[in-house]
Amino acid sequence: MPCLSIIMPVLDEAKEIADALAALSPLRARGAEIIVVDGGSRDGTPDLACPLADRLVVAPRGRATQMNAGARVAQGDVFVFLHVDTRLPANADRLVFEGLRSGSVWGRFDVSIAGENMLLPVIAAFMNWRSRLTGIATGDQAIFVSREAFAQVGGFPEIALLEDITLTARLKHVSRPINLREHVTTSGRRWEQHGVVRTTLLMWRLRLAYFLGADPTRLARRYGYVPPE
Repeated sequence: MPCLSIIMPVLDEAKEIADALAALSPLRARGAEIIVVDGGSRDGTPDLACPLADRLVVAPRGRATQMNAGARVAQGDVFVFLHVDTRLPANADRLVFEGLRSGSVWGRFDVSIAGENMLLPVIAAFMNWRSRLTGIATGDQAIFVSREAFAQVGGFPEIALLEDITLTARLKHVSRPINLREHVTTSGRRWEQHGVVRTTLLMWRLRLAYFLGADPTRLARRYGYVPPE
């Protein structure tokens, strides 16, 4: 089986990183390469990650910049870009490679959102429906792509926000996406912390503003992320 490289960007994730990497240990045992890309954590995240990953890379802060740095050192034929609070299904490696046999060069999983709020399953269902309709995926859906296709589109655009939307829009011109119905599970912590309805509406407004030409750095600040100078 070709090698899978799972690339995880992190920043100050000491509370999450050990559990996130432990969940990947069965995939690692079957040959998947685990790459953690740290953006300058100050809470000991790199020390916790080292024993549980194949490579630890330090890169300038910024999710797109970090994921591109991980891709540059990856040895795999296929890259999976995984958020620290997202869990892959146990057989993710088989699902990805079987999906790629269709001739498409990239894809994503359906997503479930873990949390107590009763609206979270509705939001997840809408995300999956929208993604299937538009062919656009978000980082919460564990985007995977062949090495060649990732290079063909120039990797992630190194912008402060919505790099996942832009990457997948470019990949659509290479091939149709593989829409895996098996679910990854992502944390609803941001939705619940800031309000489920409020966060969802904010995301919609930011995407609309981006498609209308707004500056991603300014949008990132509205989202609560302060880009590096």
